[in-house]
Amino acid sequence: MTPPMEAQPVVCIVGPTASGKTAAALHLAQRAQAHGQRVELISMDSALVYRGLDIGTAKPSAEERAACAHHLLDILDPAQAYSAARFVADARKLIDDIRQRGAQPLIVGGTMLYLKALQSGLSALPQADAALRAQIDADAARLGWPALHARLAEVDAPTAARLAPNDAQRIQRALEVWLLSGRPLSAQFTPPDPPVQALPLRILSLEPSDRSVLHNRIAQRFDAMLAAGFLDEVRALRQRGDLSPALPSIRAVGYRQAWSHLDGITSAAEFREQAIAATRQLAKRQLTWLRSMPQREVFDCLPPLHDTLGHAGFLAP
Repeated sequence: MTPPMEAQPVVCIVGPTASGKTAAALHLAQRAQAHGQRVELISMDSALVYRGLDIGTAKPSAEERAACAHHLLDILDPAQAYSAARFVADARKLIDDIRQRGAQPLIVGGTMLYLKALQSGLSALPQADAALRAQIDADAARLGWPALHARLAEVDAPTAARLAPNDAQRIQRALEVWLLSGRPLSAQFTPPDPPVQALPLRILSLEPSDRSVLHNRIAQRFDAMLAAGFLDEVRALRQRGDLSPALPSIRAVGYRQAWSHLDGITSAAEFREQAIAATRQLAKRQLTWLRSMPQREVFDCLPPLHDTLGHAGFLAP
């Protein structure tokens, strides 16, 4: 007996940056469509939500979007913030809408915090998360705790107002609560929203059999971004006058390094080296998250797609 639609697992294609997630998703979608199934993609990426961040995020091209419907791209101005809780709400609504249209939802992306929120659900006051804390600490080591205090002030002004700019432990916890729950720590004493239940997922994880090959891909892709005008894209963002590295959009890997370079802090060579190193570190963190999910189905992201993904049928109910 086929389970009800809402109980059927949603397929997710995940993996580290430069593992070929978008190409793999389009490959699966096209094969499914050849078998009579219509597929719509839901982006699970904290940078692709922003308008104007195109080259440095490897945003799907117009041709790729025309080949298959994409959702959660270009939904926010770079001055705005997005959270795991909002992603879960947006993704769940899209999943329902796509299924009601008789199509299959396919989630694709590498923001592991969003994946964990979909997989495990959200609570009003989440438990400590070691991976997220490590990410916050890494940001603090690079930017300083006062910069993270300013970041907290954007999403939870009452809590930031009562904390010193160098109160590392409390700033870290307040940011962690907001990122995990989508509710500021200062609102935890108000009636909480009902907990969001976990969503059944089938996780297809693209992971490299040789990390050095992925590292080379990352460098090649970044050089291609530079050739495509990435620095001009960042210059256009700077010219707005209302954006800064304290914002989540400009903290995206590559953008914060480009911002420092255009501030005259780094040379062109240093900028390239730092951006590639930061992207490799991002890939390492993503793989660490994925290794904590033993139920994932692992596929080598290095061979051609038809070898990696095998036969069609992943999206069959």
